[in-house]
Amino acid sequence: MLALVSSAFAVTEEVGCALSTVTHCDGNKSNKQVDKHTMNTTLTAVIVFGCLIGTVLLGRILRRLLPEDHLSADSRDAVKLAMGLVATMAALVLGLLVSSAKGSYDTERNEVIQMAAKVAFLDRLLAIYGPEAADARARLRDSVAEAVQRMWPGEAGLPASLAPNTQAGNVAYGAIQHLAPNDDTQRSLKPQAATLATDIGQVRSLLVAQSVASISKPMLIILVAWLAIIFLGFSVLAPPNATAILALMVSALAVSGAIFLILELDQPFGGLIRISSEPMLNALHQLAK
Repeated sequence: MLALVSSAFAVTEEVGCALSTVTHCDGNKSNKQVDKHTMNTTLTAVIVFGCLIGTVLLGRILRRLLPEDHLSADSRDAVKLAMGLVATMAALVLGLLVSSAKGSYDTERNEVIQMAAKVAFLDRLLAIYGPEAADARARLRDSVAEAVQRMWPGEAGLPASLAPNTQAGNVAYGAIQHLAPNDDTQRSLKPQAATLATDIGQVRSLLVAQSVASISKPMLIILVAWLAIIFLGFSVLAPPNATAILALMVSALAVSGAIFLILELDQPFGGLIRISSEPMLNALHQLAK
């Protein structure tokens, strides 16, 4: 069972890579690129759902093949105890994975909000500095606009790129460093502006470092294997009627949805559940004033 689930995940990666390669071969079709992460996440959830449905059907077949003494009350109680233990472990691991993915998502979302706040405050400091900082403000605005465009592409289907444009960032930082203070106020504002610019760069670099998937694939494979065992046991014990089969299929769909949610939350700048660009857009609009 574990080998089967592992093979299914391997097929998911191969299909995702193949489709990604095909969509990038034609440069004239760049507007129709497929987000590899979204595709792999959806395909993984579908494969998990298929595996669980397959175990349900396999359980129905085993129920018909097993002798009657294997389906006695004592046998059922033993199977229920074993399934209860596996179900408890699976529920704990599933809860931990959801919590970990949600924590990662919230952390990066807070960092985006923090970066937007620092950008807005930096522009405010440069505005207070005076007209001498007009060039630095323009450089900052161009750098932030380019960053927003890379992190939240306007064209549908284009994947996000968290890698910063170091050249634009260096130009904006250099413009701040080249400011020549004329009074005490400007001398006080310049180091504050430089510190804020450094903090913004650090937050952006932190987002890049956190873009690596944090969900362990072996743990996910073991979890799906446990779920398959649970659904196999429940299917063997369930009465042979359509209501029981429907209940198991709905449960399989719910579990597959949880796996999809975990994978989506683990990559908050790709897929369907993306971090909102509104904080950065609001900051960019403030810079345009």
